[in-house]
Formats: sequence, C-alpha cells, structure tokens
Amino acid sequence: MCGIAGFVNPEGEPADSSIIQRMTAVLRHRGPDGDGFYVSGRVALGHRRLSIIDLAGGTQPMTNEDGSIWVTFNGEIYNDPDLRPRLAAMGHRFVTNSDTECLVHLYEDHGPGFVSYLNGMFAFGIWDDKHGRLVLARDRMGQKPLYWHLSAGGTLIFGSEPKAILEHPQYNRTIDRRGLAEYLFFEYLPYERSMWEGIQKLLPGHVLVFENGQVEVSRYWKAEVAELGLDLGDEYPGPILPEEFWGRFRQAVDRHQRSDVPLGVFLSGGVDSSAVAAALVELQGAKRVQTFSIGFEDQTFDESAHARLVAKHLGTQHHERIFSVGRLTELLSGLCQWLDEPFGDASVLPTHLLSSFAREHVTVALGGDGADELMAGYPTFRAEDWLRTFQQMPRFVQQMISGIVYQMPVRHRNFSLDFKAKQFLRGADSSASLAHQRWLGSFSGAEICSLLIAGPLEDPEKAFQLRLKQCMSNEYPAGLSEADERLLQYQATYLPEDILFKVDRASMASSLEVRAPFLDAELVDWLAAMPYKYKYHHGAGKLLLKKSLQGRIPDSIMNRPKKGFGIPVAAWLRGPLREWMTDLLAEQRIKTQGLFQPLIVNRLVDEHLRGVKDHRKPLWTILVFQMWYDHWN
Repeated sequence: MCGIAGFVNPEGEPADSSIIQRMTAVLRHRGPDGDGFYVSGRVALGHRRLSIIDLAGGTQPMTNEDGSIWVTFNGEIYNDPDLRPRLAAMGHRFVTNSDTECLVHLYEDHGPGFVSYLNGMFAFGIWDDKHGRLVLARDRMGQKPLYWHLSAGGTLIFGSEPKAILEHPQYNRTIDRRGLAEYLFFEYLPYERSMWEGIQKLLPGHVLVFENGQVEVSRYWKAEVAELGLDLGDEYPGPILPEEFWGRFRQAVDRHQRSDVPLGVFLSGGVDSSAVAAALVELQGAKRVQTFSIGFEDQTFDESAHARLVAKHLGTQHHERIFSVGRLTELLSGLCQWLDEPFGDASVLPTHLLSSFAREHVTVALGGDGADELMAGYPTFRAEDWLRTFQQMPRFVQQMISGIVYQMPVRHRNFSLDFKAKQFLRGADSSASLAHQRWLGSFSGAEICSLLIAGPLEDPEKAFQLRLKQCMSNEYPAGLSEADERLLQYQATYLPEDILFKVDRASMASSLEVRAPFLDAELVDWLAAMPYKYKYHHGAGKLLLKKSLQGRIPDSIMNRPKKGFGIPVAAWLRGPLREWMTDLLAEQRIKTQGLFQPLIVNRLVDEHLRGVKDHRKPLWTILVFQMWYDHWN
C-alpha cells in the first residue's frame, strides 16, 4: 500500500523535480517507509512506500530490463505468484520478489490491455518511454483511489489523492459547484466527480492512456451478469452450493493473506468480518490469527461484545480497546488533514480509530467490505420489498401511515425506530433506484435546490437516474432484472465512493493496509453470475454466505440484525457537539461563505436542537463540508 503521484508535460517542456517531490511529500501518510522518484525529460513519477512484499527489494518507481518502462504502483497484485512463472517462461528476468515487477513485464507483452490479467487492488501509473505514453489504471471495484487533471497547458497530472495534484503549479484551487450539489445528495462525490473543479477520479475498472497530448479513457472490465445453468429451486436441497462458495471464498482469503509483515483481521462481530476471520483460522490455525475490535463506553452503539464472542468461538488472538465518546470527538479537529474531499459518512471516525489501534500490532488487516454490495446485505434491500407493498396500497392508506409515522416522537438514539420509519418515507414516492439513494442520503434534489444560493447546475436526482439508466443500457444486456440492476447500482456508487473511500482514507491515515477478500476478482466474477435468489431470498440477504457459515460461527451472530459501524450523531449534536455545530453553522458565517441559504440552515439547527425533528444526516453532511471548506480554502 503506497501513495503515487506524477505528471507528463507537453513535448519539449522538462519536468521540474521539485514539483514531484512536493506532490509526493503530501502523501507520506500512505507510505512512511521511504520515497522514490523517476524524473527524465518531460515526465516525473513519485512514490511513497509502505513496505508489505519484498521489504528490501520493492523500491519504486520500478523499471523493466532495458529501462524503457517505469511504474509507480499502489496496492497488491494477488495473482502475482501465478503470473510470475508465466512471464519468466516468456523470457522476462525478475530481479525482485515484489508484485510490482510483474506490471512492467506484463505491459511489455500486452500493452495497456495487460490490466485485464490482474487480480488485485491497485492504482498505478506506467510511463512507456518508447511510445511517449502514460497509462493510468484502477482496480475493478475501486479499492484504491486515483485522481487526474489535464491542465490548460497540456500537462497530465495524477495522484492517489487530490492533495497531490493541488501541489502542482498548473492547478488552481476551485470548488466544483456541481460537485457540491452531488455531495449533498450522495454524502460523497460520485462517479468521476471530485470537489475540485477539473480534478477527476479514474473510475473503477477503467484505464486511461495519455499519448500525443490526448486523453483516452476506456473500460477494461464489467461484471458479467448472467444466470448459471444451475438452478436449485426456491430452497436448497443440500449444502452443495454454499460449500462451493466457501471453498472459493477461502481461496480468496488465501490469496489476500500474502504478506512479509504482520497481518490481522478487523472483527466487528457481524457476519462479513466473522467469515474472513473463520476462513483465515482454517488456513493458518487459530493461534496465528490476530483479530481487532474496538468498543465504546456508550452502550447504545457498542458492538464489542459480539466481536468478543466470535473471537472466543474461533480461538483467535483477540485485541480489544474501549474508547470514550470524547476520543471520537477529538478526531474531528484532524479529520480534514487526511480527508481532502468532504465525506458525510460519520463511521469514518470509528474506522480510523480501529485502524490506528490495529496499526500498533500489524501492518496489514483483512476486512469484510463488499459482501453487502455483492449479495444484497443492506436493510435497504428489504426496505424495497416494503416499498413495493406500500406503493400498492390505496392512497388514503399511504397517507394514514405517513401521518402516524410523522407523529412519532423524535428519538435521538442510534438508528432509532422513528428515524428509520421517517427515512423510509423519504423514498416512498420514488422509483426503486431513487428510493435507495434517498434512504442512504441526506437531501433530496428539491431540498438541495432550496439550500444552495446559486442552485445546482442540474437536479442531482435527475442526473443520478439518467447516469444509472445510461450505464445499464450501454454496459449490460437488455432485460437485466431490477434486482441485479440494484446490486450494480450499489457496486458503481456506494461501494467505491463511500465504503472503500472511507476504509482507504481512514486506514491510510494510520499507514495501515486494508484488504477486502470479498472483492477478489475471481470471487466477484463467480458471484456476479449467480442468480439473485441465491443472494437475497424471502427477506434475507447474503444467503450463500450465511448458509456457508452454519457451524463455523455462533448462531447468535448469524441471526442478529445488521448494524452499521455508526456513531450517535443525533444525540451528540444536541450534547457534546452542540457548540461545535452552532459555531460552524452560525448565521453570519454562512452568509459570509455565500454557498448556503442561512434561513434554511438555521431552521435545520433550531428544529434539531428543540427535538421536534431529527436532522442528523443533513446537519452532519453540511458540517463536514464546513470543516473541509475551512481547511482547504
């Protein structure tokens, strides 16, 4: 796991080595073990290294035998042990044991298309000196970030995080107003968008080629959604398919455990992380497996007892630390030092605490991310069943139910019943695709249009639905089921831009590498081809996973409802964070900033403080933006 940066100037304009040094220096948290540079002619590549594989020989940027191809690489290539002997048989000479070296040799043989051979999490830049070509690529699911900018002067600039590009003199800091509207809608920046005008994300599964001053971006992978010939009916006749899943999953965990430094497992006490720990125990033996969890003195959102139960059942070396609420709030002051884009998911705070704690013992951690998006594990998938029922009711019944829900007294506990019921109604008059986003997000399109002084350039709800429709019609076969479309929706938006963004930034701030075995390329392909009813059936998600875990983890863990890694934002904004909130959202401050309508912000604050409405999500989303704005502008 590392930080990468670089730029390519137009012909005849030499690269300034001091620029790449500044760009790389701001990524030190991603790679504290050393830096490296390649500066030649008009190109400059930089690298910050977190040593994981081949501690002595994996220095980057790395080159091929004749020095014509150079790479700066962030991530891990899990099928490197399979690729290496094939490349050696083709005559390539390896001088290190680093998985980075396979990239330059694969590129020699296959050009930019070589990326389709990779199973890993990665973002990299390859400079081909013979062709004067820069190639950027990002892994299939978006585990590793990669940003780029083409300046007015024709320089292509890239980096692991926007802060690296901000160091280049050919970029001028400007907020993207469309990005602000989309942030308020999604709670993150979706698709290619960043909060910085002109800085784009390379999308997951895409490759960018910069040659002769031209940029070409293309997709090299997409999920092949097609049902297998196997159909086991409505109910499983036996353990055949779940055991096949478990065998494939265990192979994925085996590929992900390769490391020359200590490795552990994030253990939340949920099904997904418990599955990772159980598979690693089968591979290594319980005594060699280290698991990590954190808890909180506030019992309303403390999950540590469940993690403790799983660790005891599996027999792992379990590490646990209990934090006070104050420790979480202390993180707020430093949040924007390692978040150079606003991000409205409050669980980034406990994720950072967990990462920092684990980093005291290990350099690599395995996590359970991706299972919910691949196998319909979120409560929103069940909410869609309720949505269909609700929308089929007579209008007067819908109105009666809505009236009852909105009369429910406000409770500021974490995921209280009134919060979930009212959040459900936010999407009740929408299409299923839009309903899911409304359930997850803070503001509707209409609310954003009222909140922003300048107004968005386009309604983000309409833009979202149009983008999703274009994606499905252009990239997937006609007749794709609504259920599969919903999974792909999560995999294209929420997974890379919320879940994986959060884990990457929160862990990299502590120089910890986090891997996600559920997102192994071979496993993802296999699951994509599975019928939806083997993932979600009769109101239960992650069906294959849960059936495969029977007898492997405690039944109580299997049957407990999903509970996110959240914090009690609603209560905190009326308690320990009240002064912080009222300061950041003070009327004069909002007026001076000139982005939000002061009257609307005041109303949100007032209603929440009086307890007449629960505005935890919209307030938190604005507050994080305010912190980001103060830090970076």
